[in-house]
Amino acid sequence: MSKDYLYFVYILLCADHSYYTGVTNDVFKRYEQHQNANDPRSYTARRLPVELKYYREFKYINDAIAFEKKIKRWGRKKKIALINQDWKMLSELASCKNDSSHRFF
Repeated sequence: MSKDYLYFVYILLCADHSYYTGVTNDVFKRYEQHQNANDPRSYTARRLPVELKYYREFKYINDAIAFEKKIKRWGRKKKIALINQDWKMLSELASCKNDSSHRFF
């Protein structure tokens, strides 16, 4: 019998006000690892302390990895909207606003 795992995508706010996004199967253990700088060469180790600002649970690792990759492509404002659960702002930031947008044709 195999154990069912849950996976999490999480966002940390670093001391330098940057955001770090990751994926794990134990969000609180992973947060402690970041906070304790278990890997002194890591991005977060040089930006302590960190604060857990957001996490979302996934049943399947592939879904979690896909969402993590998506967030990593986002800008700061979009990440903040997600953290604040500001769905209206997130939607506005997601819409294409350039002159060649399909909305203008």
